[in-house]
Amino acid sequence: MIKFLRLLLFPITLIYGFIILLRNKCYDWGILKSTKFDLPVICIGNLVVGGAGKTPTTEYLVRLLENYKVAILSRGYGRKTNGFVLADENSTTETIGDEPMQYHQKFATVTVAVCEDRVHGINQLKENHDVILLDDAYQHRAVKAGFNILLFEFDQLRRWQFLLPTGNLREHFANYIRANAVLITKSPNPVNMVDQIAVRRKIDLTIEQRISFSSIKYGELVHLITKDIKKEINKEVVFLLTGIANPKPLVGYLEGFSADIKQFEYPDHYNFTRADINTLINAFNNHPAKEKIIITTEKDSQRLLGNNLKDLLLNLPVYYLPIEIELAPKDKFTFDKNILDYVASAKRIS
Repeated sequence: MIKFLRLLLFPITLIYGFIILLRNKCYDWGILKSTKFDLPVICIGNLVVGGAGKTPTTEYLVRLLENYKVAILSRGYGRKTNGFVLADENSTTETIGDEPMQYHQKFATVTVAVCEDRVHGINQLKENHDVILLDDAYQHRAVKAGFNILLFEFDQLRRWQFLLPTGNLREHFANYIRANAVLITKSPNPVNMVDQIAVRRKIDLTIEQRISFSSIKYGELVHLITKDIKKEINKEVVFLLTGIANPKPLVGYLEGFSADIKQFEYPDHYNFTRADINTLINAFNNHPAKEKIIITTEKDSQRLLGNNLKDLLLNLPVYYLPIEIELAPKDKFTFDKNILDYVASAKRIS
């Protein structure tokens, strides 16, 4: 039914596509202004709506650039504030959004800020930082980033894709040409040669660009409240709570440990209500299994700690599962070197 409705919207897709094409040409021709900054600015983005792995990729870059003073600038999707907001000890998902809140809690030495106007945001941060990481800003062409990393999810890349609203593309697929590096995320490990060739044929890059492949690396379960570590899932019944764009890789991973997974799936960045959590708790309490556990994602855990939801979960085995990206061994050295070389060469202009 949803696919049929999307096909009905195809005329709107044609109009949207023309508008996006015209907008990009205006930036290419200099009709619309694109601001360049005198410090390294790295943009992490994608062409589609939904999760391609921008958050773990941003965290990977933070670790890679540990010797620099880094600031992460995000739009702060889903927040209830406006303008430039700097993360501090009083920040919540409502003031800065779930992903920025995750960055803020994980990296004590990194500055995290949100702003719809990325040019204004960078101007607030540039004097006291060495590198700015722009989270999800590939389409924000008012900023001329020095290095663009474009992400494609492995499974989605192999399918035919349409522009919004018929499909999930934010802009024309051919606009990967603006990227300095393309990272294929959520790939199998290892990627067979046939699939590698198919991807490289679909994304026809120049000599200066490079495709790298990465996979998901899951961490150990962390208790939502106590932060205690749980080493393994011992065939427990899993109650899985997600508010992310694509939970399928996570479900596939958990199926390797549990034969019984009860999914409570919500849209990306969904603000859980007390009614939602009570539904989950009732299902958990009424299930006859003795060995059972509630699992969520690290991003979703940020929203569970706010909105007066934490008190509902105090006495339950609720854990979140951190993830990282792991680059293919043959790609890691070059990918890292390209980033580090860019940062080292993009010196400030006094």
